Amino acid sequence: MAFFGFQHVEDFVKTDKVKDLFSRVTNSYDVMNDVMSLGVHRLWKNYFIKKMLIKPGDSIVDMASGTGDIAQGVMEQYRFLNLHIMAMDLTESMLLSGKHKAIDKGIIHGIDYTVCDAENLPLPDDSVDVYTCAYGMRNVGNLEKALNEAHRVLKKDGRFYCLEFSAVENAYLKPVYDFYSFQFIPTFGKYIANDAPAYQYLVESIRKFPSQESFKSMLETAGFHNVTFENLSCGITAIHSGKK
Repeated sequence: MAFFGFQHVEDFVKTDKVKDLFSRVTNSYDVMNDVMSLGVHRLWKNYFIKKMLIKPGDSIVDMASGTGDIAQGVMEQYRFLNLHIMAMDLTESMLLSGKHKAIDKGIIHGIDYTVCDAENLPLPDDSVDVYTCAYGMRNVGNLEKALNEAHRVLKKDGRFYCLEFSAVENAYLKPVYDFYSFQFIPTFGKYIANDAPAYQYLVESIRKFPSQESFKSMLETAGFHNVTFENLSCGITAIHSGKK
């Protein structure tokens, strides 16, 4: 069983619901990210990319790639390293939007696009150097299975990086953050994306995602070592990393 927001559902039901949700909000997705975070998500993602250890010729899976901010950012940051990035997402329309964004930025080569879910990667064992996922882990149907898949496809000493909303640790910030999340974000979704339920799910899904320490333990159980996390903005979001 999994949580779709606060609703308890079967794993496959969550996967279907998430796919439908992101298909509905694709056209307003980037605008909503800017509005909800006041643009700060761009700073988080840029910092996330700079924290990665990327080597010449690396093969990289960017899971839940969405409209491509991470895949494109990595390609721009490390443009001379002859990288091969596989942008993967459950939702075809999100990947198509990302592909168009990449072309607009002049990124024609180096990124492939594959529709798939994080629990069933169409890749052989020990085949990629880096696995990244930004704001997608809380959307998978079976989190343990997704982490096991990430571990499976990574080569020995392969690097895992995840950027995800997390548990706010500051006692003064938390009630303000909760009020803003539940009162404002669904309203933004209603008027900008014409889909308040999608953004109600967003704020609920953040609360159901494991805490920093719990997610660290899950990564270790999946077989990763040297597992660490770094809080950003008092834990509103966190970077998790580990090695195979």
